[in-house]
Amino acid sequence: MRPPRRLLLLLLVGLLPVAAWALAPPRFTGPQSRARAGANGVRGYEYETRYFRQRLDHFSFPGVEDEDDAAAFFQQRYLVGRGGGWAGPGGSIFFYCGNEGDIAWFAANSGLVWEAAPRFAALVVFAEHRYYGESMPFGSKAKAYNNSKSLAYLTAEQAIADFAVLLTDLKRNLSAEGSPVVLFGGSYGGMLAAWMRLKYPHIAVGALVSSAPILQFEDIVPSTIFYDLVSDDFRRESLSCFQTIKDSWKALDDQGNGQDGLLKLSKTFHLCQTLKTSGDLSDWLSSAYSYLAMVDYPLPSEFLMPLPANPIKEVCRNIDSQPEGTSILERIYAGVNVYYNYTGTVGCFDLNDDPHGMGGWDWQACTEMVMPMSYSEDRSMYPPYKFDYASYAEDCIKTYGVRPRPRWITTEFGGHNITRVLEKFGSNIIFFNGLLDPWSGGGVLKNISESVIAIVAPLGAHHIDLRPATSEDPDWLVSLRESELKIISGWLSDYYGASGALFQPVAVKGPSAS
Repeated sequence: MRPPRRLLLLLLVGLLPVAAWALAPPRFTGPQSRARAGANGVRGYEYETRYFRQRLDHFSFPGVEDEDDAAAFFQQRYLVGRGGGWAGPGGSIFFYCGNEGDIAWFAANSGLVWEAAPRFAALVVFAEHRYYGESMPFGSKAKAYNNSKSLAYLTAEQAIADFAVLLTDLKRNLSAEGSPVVLFGGSYGGMLAAWMRLKYPHIAVGALVSSAPILQFEDIVPSTIFYDLVSDDFRRESLSCFQTIKDSWKALDDQGNGQDGLLKLSKTFHLCQTLKTSGDLSDWLSSAYSYLAMVDYPLPSEFLMPLPANPIKEVCRNIDSQPEGTSILERIYAGVNVYYNYTGTVGCFDLNDDPHGMGGWDWQACTEMVMPMSYSEDRSMYPPYKFDYASYAEDCIKTYGVRPRPRWITTEFGGHNITRVLEKFGSNIIFFNGLLDPWSGGGVLKNISESVIAIVAPLGAHHIDLRPATSEDPDWLVSLRESELKIISGWLSDYYGASGALFQPVAVKGPSAS
């Protein structure tokens, strides 16, 4: 079984070589939640939606005759906070680097940015990533995703350049060239925030980088680390639950190969269409486990799906509490139903649902975002599988007609010898990681210098620090956010220096009721 194509931000396959297509690491977002977006805001955070005429290719110089070609530009969407608390020209700007999805979704789930801004009299800006949400080159998603030529401009480098150009133009239009910018980002957006701080140090004074696996490339960390950490989360809750999941892959394979096996599996798991391969179901289950590990928050959430507090505990309780005689696969369905149907409103499951429009991640994983993923033999609840680059590349060539460049990201942004490099060349970066989050295995977990800081939460999950504050937040989370904002306050104080700050550093208060 090799890691699947569609997961949370990462992957798996079935127990059979013919199972799922192991393309890329799970995507950093989730499958079926809906952002609560209105005309002017989300979750009560008010903003104005704007569009910026962005250049399609920042790294070439077409002839003058091509400057008026509509295809050479696209409309990039961005959101500007309307709270009215900005200090004005010279005041700080909090800029969120968009991820692989609709920007309104990330704005709804990044409450820290909104809630901290008034304390620093900061302007809030959320910028959408090209090829996601409404920011589609060539006029439509169908044309943008048409082939490798139209997708060629979907890269992290182009996205970061978009952010830099947008920020520069925005500051000029606001007569705010002297305004310090603090970057924010979670997961892939966090990777972009870190890389942008390193690539464009003149654009931003610092970056809060949450749950960003910037080391999940080549052989910098073990290729098994992501799925080992997923497995650890389930073992931590229940050894019997862990073992049931471990045994389920063979049971799924055996039934799928039996007479009418795919039809029976489709009925057991309440699928909308009959399975074509058991690998598709393996991918679907693996995605759920991976996403559950990412969002194993101590409070109810709707980031990926409507979920209860401590969702892995609930999944394992469902698996373990089924009556004697319940089959392994029926137990698995009872467990995964917590993730895919906690509200009880889903009649059947569509394995191809992608409401956030994150399909572009498969392309990115087939070009530069090559994150090797394997299953270990002993520690993992998955069958052993060793990442095979040749097979991975072959899948990408068949699908997109492109060959991955597995060493390009570390050439472009670094990663090897990260401690020595960032100690000498980096500054003003906070790396947050929650150790329940499987992406923490590819994150920066130790302080590198006085200004490149690692904040680690043993009970934290995927960018929990960025989540909207609630009255039920545990003390450790309140304290953690306070530490982050204190560091950011220091960056801004250093920037303004003796000239007098245009913001008033305010002690972080306890969370307000949500």
